[in-house]
Parts: sequence; structure tokens; C-alpha cells
Amino acid sequence: MPLERILYAEDEPDIQAVAKVALELLGGFEVQVCGNGREALAAVRDFAPDLILLDVMMPGMDGPATLAQLRADPATAAIPVIFLTAKVQPAEVVYYQSLGALDVVAKPFDPMTLAAQVKQIWSAARG
Repeated sequence: MPLERILYAEDEPDIQAVAKVALELLGGFEVQVCGNGREALAAVRDFAPDLILLDVMMPGMDGPATLAQLRADPATAAIPVIFLTAKVQPAEVVYYQSLGALDVVAKPFDPMTLAAQVKQIWSAARG
């Protein structure tokens, strides 16, 4: 299955805009941006993403809490998730992966390589 649709939950408008443009223009993806975890949970069924990018630190419902909700729902439990965070010490990455994330993309990310990073993680996970 090709990677085409990405749901991205991020509370910072500047980062939302940069990531959306980078993923759409350089990656050719269809991207829906949500401002927080609750918005992502509300949008996920209608948008039916192939992949979800979650900011770890968001007000209200953070990335790990959002992932837990996604995994608890049979309709969204199998959608792959990648976290975006500035906290990328090896132990932190292992922790995020233990929650069920495919991998972690470090923030600040490079807009020029973000789409390629996402594709590489997607391909590696597909085996």
C-alpha cells in the first residue's frame, strides 16, 4: 500500500505550515493538519490517513495520550504513527516506540528532508 494520506497533529501554526508545505510539495502527500490530539481523533475516521504524525507536546491531549486513544479504537488501531519531538535521547525514542510509534522525527526538522524521512520510516516499517 502506498503512502498517500497523512494526518498531522501539531499545535504550533508556524510548524504546521512548514510541515504541510514540505510534505505536500516535496513528498506529494495529501496532508490534513489538526491543532491538537482531540482534533486528530475527531478527523481520523473521515480523512482515513495512511500515516499519522503526532507532535509529542500539545496542550489538552498530548501525542502519547492521542496514540493511546487511537490504539484503543479498532477502527484506528492499525494506523502507523510517527512522533515529532525535540526529546530524542535514545531512551526517549525507545519509550515512544514502546508506546507503539514506528519511529521519532527530531524537531526542529529540516523541511527539505522531512518527506524523505517519513518515506524512509514508512518503507522500513513495511519491511
